[in-house]
Amino acid sequence: MTNNHINNTIMNKRHFYTLLAAATMVLLAACGGKKESYPIDKAVYDRLPFEMEEVQLPTFPDYKVSIEEFGAIGDGIALNTKAINDAITHVSEKGGGTVVIPEGLWITGPIEMKSNVNLYTEYNALVYFSGDHSLYPIIETSFEGLDTRRCQSPISAWNCENIAITGHGTFDGNGDTWRAVKKSKMTESQWNKLIRKGGVVEGTTWYPSEGSIKGMKACINFNNPVGIETEEEWNSIRDWLRPVLLNFVKCKRVLIEGCTFKNSPAWCLHPRSCDHITLNKVTVVNPWYSQNGDALDLESCTNAIIANCHFDAGDDAICLKSGKDEDGRRRGEPCKNVIIQNNVVLHGHGGFVVGSEMSGGVQNIFVDNCTFMGTDVGLRFKSCRGRGGLVENIYISNINMINIPAEALIFNLFYSGKSREEVNYDEEGNMAGNLLPVTEETPIFRNIYIDNVTCKGSGRAIFFNGLPEMRIANINLNNVIITDAKEGAVFQEAKDITINNLKIETEDGSPAIRLGGVQNVTINGDNYAQIGKQQAVDL
Repeated sequence: MTNNHINNTIMNKRHFYTLLAAATMVLLAACGGKKESYPIDKAVYDRLPFEMEEVQLPTFPDYKVSIEEFGAIGDGIALNTKAINDAITHVSEKGGGTVVIPEGLWITGPIEMKSNVNLYTEYNALVYFSGDHSLYPIIETSFEGLDTRRCQSPISAWNCENIAITGHGTFDGNGDTWRAVKKSKMTESQWNKLIRKGGVVEGTTWYPSEGSIKGMKACINFNNPVGIETEEEWNSIRDWLRPVLLNFVKCKRVLIEGCTFKNSPAWCLHPRSCDHITLNKVTVVNPWYSQNGDALDLESCTNAIIANCHFDAGDDAICLKSGKDEDGRRRGEPCKNVIIQNNVVLHGHGGFVVGSEMSGGVQNIFVDNCTFMGTDVGLRFKSCRGRGGLVENIYISNINMINIPAEALIFNLFYSGKSREEVNYDEEGNMAGNLLPVTEETPIFRNIYIDNVTCKGSGRAIFFNGLPEMRIANINLNNVIITDAKEGAVFQEAKDITINNLKIETEDGSPAIRLGGVQNVTINGDNYAQIGKQQAVDL
């Protein structure tokens, strides 16, 4: 093919996308910039087992602009931070409307959303965030439930109302320039390719820079450094201060729809303290080796819908949180009134997850019609002493799972490396000795209802691992079938458990169920009033 043919092909392609953009703008104008369809069947509100108001969607005036009008160039070379943000600010100040990102490869630094703006991405619009970390200011924020400082997120919004990110494009967080990578999570060829890129190897972990290693060594509570005081010290560990890809804080009437988000530096989507938020038909893809590569962390949000999404994550997929330990309890904002429906999760540490940062509580959650394929754990509840927080009124139904390496369902109150101490029982199954006191730091998990769950292929089928001083309570399982499990179910430190129509098949024929430290457990009609030391029971 000659150069003229190539140039003509490119010109024709550009002409086609220009026409497509014009048609799209006309269609948006015809619709008045408003959403005509709701992401779920509104009949779901009638069958919710708790009171919840209908989640409101944002609406926008007809006014719209393209980022190209503000000087943006989609050639994969130009830095478009100012142009994109100028377009967003302009539309917001005009009273609202739509900012269009056309087809193209758009390099940018942080994007800051403003009230009454819909950031609309056309087909083949690829927004690629720069790997120049100096573009991302170090700000006061929260990470992993604790008040701290991190680099500003590639996409952020604070105290905004009526905002949306919609369309068909892709946002790539360029997370490989930020994340440390463990050698054990890569093949030999992948590891060799990684270290040829530069960076620093310490032990069996690759870091993007010496500053990243310095930041890691300053951490005593997961990933948040301590003892860093001056601006110079913070700047010296900038590479460690990985931001979440999207961070919306204290926003109202939020819609994220249709787009793909991938390769985040840390968590991918992190709405915090938002009200009336909807995610519909969103795709999140993170490398399976990505450290803290959660797909969605919905933290301390109220009135939310997560529907029709696809998640493939390096850590937990759909995760509900509400702050960690004292910081979370002081904030006192539960995550509540959430509908999660018709989602598919591929890789991830957990398909649907509560915790472990749940110190503000999690209540009134409805999870329905979700598929998990190859997630490490299926349904995952996790916390530990020191968190506090009340988790209750969780309703889960119609979950299908395959190839779950660990548990299909787990409640673990000894998360994050905490070891379960030996508990002594007398001959009647009563706990002997003094229990730890129940305080505001004691997490509570109760009133959880799980119906119609099918899993083919798992490690341990089910694991309840409660606290002796605050047992997991009032958990109801109905119509649960787990086949090809390597181990059966273990229930310990739990009470008032009702299980009907449970079927577990283990690969080696080992006992389907073991009970220990339980009170008032009914399994398929058989009641176990009290059991101390662990023992096998028949289904």
